[in-house]
Amino acid sequence: MSGRILVVDDDRDIRDLVAIKLESAGHEVVTRADGAQALEAGMEGGWDVIVLDVMMPGMSGIDVLRALRDRGVETPVILLTARGQEKDIEAGFAAGADHYVTKPFSPRALLARVTAALG
Repeated sequence: MSGRILVVDDDRDIRDLVAIKLESAGHEVVTRADGAQALEAGMEGGWDVIVLDVMMPGMSGIDVLRALRDRGVETPVILLTARGQEKDIEAGFAAGADHYVTKPFSPRALLARVTAALG
């Protein structure tokens, strides 16, 4: 099953790696580089999954996720972050995340999470 996926990360290398892996699996991928762009794109709708970095300058991924959920956006969100402590994971799920992937990550494992979210 292919989907339309929004990938947001301020690190261009990670953003490109994720996009290439998802596109090679047949998904349509659109990328954004910061939280403000993520919120704008997320509100446009039409996404099957959003892959969202947590630590970005300006608006964090957690702030973006909360704003999307507050506005009724129910698109599955996979948080992608270097923050792997239990309190960070709990905060991610409390904000409305569907999955939580810590960096460094396996691109294959991330693809499996995207596939599960498309379910």
